Amino acid sequence: MSIQPIIRVATDVGGTFTDMAFIEVGSDGTQIVRTAKTDTTPPNFEQGVLNVLERGRVEITEVGFLAHGTTVVINALTERKGAKTGLITTEGFRDSLEIARGNRPDFFNLHYQKPAPFVPRYLRRELPGRITYRGEERIPLDLSGLSAILDDFKEQNVEAIAICLLHSYANTRHEEEVIAAIKKYWLDVSVVASHQINREWREYERTNTAVLSAYVQPIAEQYLSGLESAMDRKGFMGNLYVMQSNCGVDNLSRSKRIPITMVESGPASGVLAAAELGKAIGEPNILALDIGGTTAKCSLIENSEVKIVSDYWIERTPSNAGYPVMVPVVDIVEIGNGGGSIAWVDEFEKLHVGPKSAGALPGPAAYGKGGVEATTTDANLLLGRINPEYFCGGEIQADVKASTDAVSRVASQLGIDMIEAARGIVRIANNNMTNALKLVSLNRGYDPRDFTLVAFGGGGGMHGVALAAELGVKKVIIPNGAAVFSAWGMIMSDLRRDIFVTQLLDLQNDAWRILDELLLQVEDQAIAQFASEGVSNDRVSFRHLAKMRYQNQEHSVEVEVPRRPLSKSSLSDLEIRFHEIYEREYTYRLQSPVEIVGIHVVVTADIGRFELSKVKVADAGCGPETAHKEIRDVDFAQEGVHSTSIYDGALLSPGMEFEGPAVIEDSGATTVIHPGNKASVDVFGNIHIVLTEDSNG
Repeated sequence: MSIQPIIRVATDVGGTFTDMAFIEVGSDGTQIVRTAKTDTTPPNFEQGVLNVLERGRVEITEVGFLAHGTTVVINALTERKGAKTGLITTEGFRDSLEIARGNRPDFFNLHYQKPAPFVPRYLRRELPGRITYRGEERIPLDLSGLSAILDDFKEQNVEAIAICLLHSYANTRHEEEVIAAIKKYWLDVSVVASHQINREWREYERTNTAVLSAYVQPIAEQYLSGLESAMDRKGFMGNLYVMQSNCGVDNLSRSKRIPITMVESGPASGVLAAAELGKAIGEPNILALDIGGTTAKCSLIENSEVKIVSDYWIERTPSNAGYPVMVPVVDIVEIGNGGGSIAWVDEFEKLHVGPKSAGALPGPAAYGKGGVEATTTDANLLLGRINPEYFCGGEIQADVKASTDAVSRVASQLGIDMIEAARGIVRIANNNMTNALKLVSLNRGYDPRDFTLVAFGGGGGMHGVALAAELGVKKVIIPNGAAVFSAWGMIMSDLRRDIFVTQLLDLQNDAWRILDELLLQVEDQAIAQFASEGVSNDRVSFRHLAKMRYQNQEHSVEVEVPRRPLSKSSLSDLEIRFHEIYEREYTYRLQSPVEIVGIHVVVTADIGRFELSKVKVADAGCGPETAHKEIRDVDFAQEGVHSTSIYDGALLSPGMEFEGPAVIEDSGATTVIHPGNKASVDVFGNIHIVLTEDSNG
């Protein structure tokens, strides 16, 4: 395994664009940074990866490290394009998948319909046998009926099998025996068992997660194998990693076996990049906002730590319960608002923006590819915030007429002029994104005024300042290379795995010994697993968390465990910290006994991470005027039209300072600095925008 590769590359496949970040390390140790962006190429997403590598003129034979983020898993799930899947579970529990949970979101809707399970009832089968919640065998496993089940699955053209047996989180033996028997009888079928993914309790969530992983496993394996083969044909000899939803990368073979861990690989890398940037510039508390072409994603980072959860749901809306995915996923809120989000008017003449997107094809009307519906990008173009002569970095000429026609149609439906409609589109898009940021901050007991907003993606700089002003945030940072910032996160990633173990413990007597022994056991297993993959012990590190709750409550919160070895006082420290975290999230605390329901161990291995390097400073005496391009009128929607200085982002240098109103244009994104704000460039090339009291008022 190469620790210091000659070249490090990361590719991120998004809904509209495929991004690349590229690091080349010269013989003298200097780092050359390049980026590239191309259209995403559905349904053959791997072609977009090859296209962006070609556009960036990357010599694949020299690449030592390639990290890849993909939307193939989430696309297969949302578009229902996975494999035909069968489920094998414990006798009497085949309907757990359909019973699901009773806490439906649309509670007073008498016509509410639960979302249909990914495996219909006729493909859900049972086997006798029972493990207790303590991991003890109550009824031996009976495999006598398995061959008949598999024969029927073959007749039904089943391509993948999910296995979830009761309490297998406590004892995996029965699931392992079922896997072995299936492989002996039917070698080429895809098989995924719940214990291979997560060993937390909750029967329905574990079952659904196993089903979803099996559902996408064949298509993910085909996709990753195709990417691997294409890279091999071009002479790639380095290490190929896949970005996981937990803000780490993992090797290709493991990602093929358990692809559900990639469900949010793209958004995770952006949040990680924001956390790493915060460490470098001394900003530990961050609201990370990624505005792409299709969606906006946001997450809260406290004390430089990205929050990882295992109770993630896909397709959950105010009227749909969605589907649980019990894998470690960065704690994000995602909404259908981006540069390509379509503006539309409902039957009550009310304007909406999103969630439907124009995507990569045809894209916004301004792209000139046949799009006829007004989008956020079209509104920004008509307001002068985007330069039509430097559209997409000057690579294409903006179709201003198409944008005008599209927004004018919206305006006529509302009975207002075109500019007012464009302002309305921008303000509604901003309001939608502001609400998403509130969900990860105010709704969880955090004051956004205590955080710095790091805005990235193609639209981060366009909307970041307006969102910060609404929330009372005092500073916005637009990262260097913001348009491909998520790809940067992959380059900064460690090899990471999150291990969850269910263990019920009261905080008394010798519980600290049991907890310490459990943590040690997990550490030893992780070290052995990494060693089998060629990762040495000295590169592995651990972070321990306890999942705690008030006794007999349903759900838990995570509390950091002090460094091992533990002592009796460790339990007291845990309990004190638990009360604090619980009260911050739920606004109250109880006098009830506290218990541990499990552990979460974060295992990371250093595989030669890239560290941020300083940007070359311009010649002495060069001020922001050297980057000044022109002055033009820009409509700031809320503040109206202002005569605005336009700067070339490529010519900005560390130490430069200027005030708004201003717009910074670079090849991948546009940054809008509102009147009265102060902007400066730090040593890494990031734009710091300080909001005045008036803009926050």
